[in-house]
Amino acid sequence: MTTSTGARIEADPTLPVIRIVRDFAATPMQLFRAHTDPDLFARWVGPDGMATRIRHWDARSGGAWSYVAARDGQEYGFHGTFHEVRPDRIVQTFTFDGEPDGVALETLLFEDLGDGRSRLRTQSLVESIEGRDAWLRSGMEVGVDQGYAKLEALVAGGHV
Repeated sequence: MTTSTGARIEADPTLPVIRIVRDFAATPMQLFRAHTDPDLFARWVGPDGMATRIRHWDARSGGAWSYVAARDGQEYGFHGTFHEVRPDRIVQTFTFDGEPDGVALETLLFEDLGDGRSRLRTQSLVESIEGRDAWLRSGMEVGVDQGYAKLEALVAGGHV
């Protein structure tokens, strides 16, 4: 029996917001750990075939993060600030180094569904509808779906 689902990605029709919802066969604490432990995060984030190298990681309220994802000689850097880090919620900024003016404010919520299952809700607020639509056209859903599948496999394998 499958206890997880693929991610649902929705754009708010009137706001520059992207919402992502996915259920996992994991506890909220496992999901929280996978988002705050730099070694675990690097193992699952992004699409298949990308290697992630953490440049800086301080997962606490007021801390900051930075990583590089690489494939086929191409590197893509990302960075942000952890505004709030709690076991049930992370609020952070997210910026692609190649688009330094495109800062998103992200909220991640870890909801307990019982029986070792959880729901991850993510909301990203970007500067404009055009910016939001550019994110959606970028192929982000592939990275989201493949990354979350890797996360699910890490949990199932007892690594989280």
